[in-house]
Amino acid sequence: MYQSGGTHAQIFQQTSTEQYKKQFGEALYGAGSDLIKSELSAYGDKLLGSGSAFIGRYFSNPRYYFQVNDQYVQNKLKGHWMRATETVKGKFCYKPPIDDINAPNLYIPLMAFGTFVVLAGFFLGINGKFSPEALGVQFTNGLLCWLFQVLLMEATLHMLGDGEILLLDVVAYSGYTFVAVSIALVAKVITCGYCYYVVSVWKSFCMGTLFVKILKRILVAEVRICEKHSSKRHHLLLLVAIAQLPLLFWLGNVGV
Repeated sequence: MYQSGGTHAQIFQQTSTEQYKKQFGEALYGAGSDLIKSELSAYGDKLLGSGSAFIGRYFSNPRYYFQVNDQYVQNKLKGHWMRATETVKGKFCYKPPIDDINAPNLYIPLMAFGTFVVLAGFFLGINGKFSPEALGVQFTNGLLCWLFQVLLMEATLHMLGDGEILLLDVVAYSGYTFVAVSIALVAKVITCGYCYYVVSVWKSFCMGTLFVKILKRILVAEVRICEKHSSKRHHLLLLVAIAQLPLLFWLGNVGV
């Protein structure tokens, strides 16, 4: 009888212990889940905030660069390149292209890039060398040249200063190379070879001058470079200007 009572007591004690462990485990599991959820939520908010800050700093609003009209495009192609700035609360602010003839845009560079591809295909066709592969090579060369221009300008800016320059601004400025190469290809199609070389050299000089002015404007107005780097700045700007000649001849060397 005593053994039976002891057995019941042991069973009750084991049951109570198991229930306690179960309740303690559930409480611990719940606390751990809440902690993990809170940590993941905080990390996600931080990651999202960092991503938004990165996009806002380097890419801005892509729609901004396509707010153009016919008058803006005409004036831009006539030579209105430099961006006007306004200072609001100590920071540089810019109006959209439709309201500021000096603002950069992506519309003209993209249209010029498309024109370059079409002219390259036309030139290949009249010389009996057209094929999808050959046109693809020209398309790839154009993208590589655009990428090289962006890297060249970004490297120059970062070597001379630490300003927060929007990446799409640099992409927009670099894309004007295709305006020059399209003009050179038109000369190559409708005139003799010597005229093409003359036009290419002239447009290389124009693009080099343009990029030097753009970079100097950014360095002076936005990066605020120190005078002690003036010699280094001049050498790097000269390198950017000289690089336009081989780049333009590389893009214009269609079908060779």
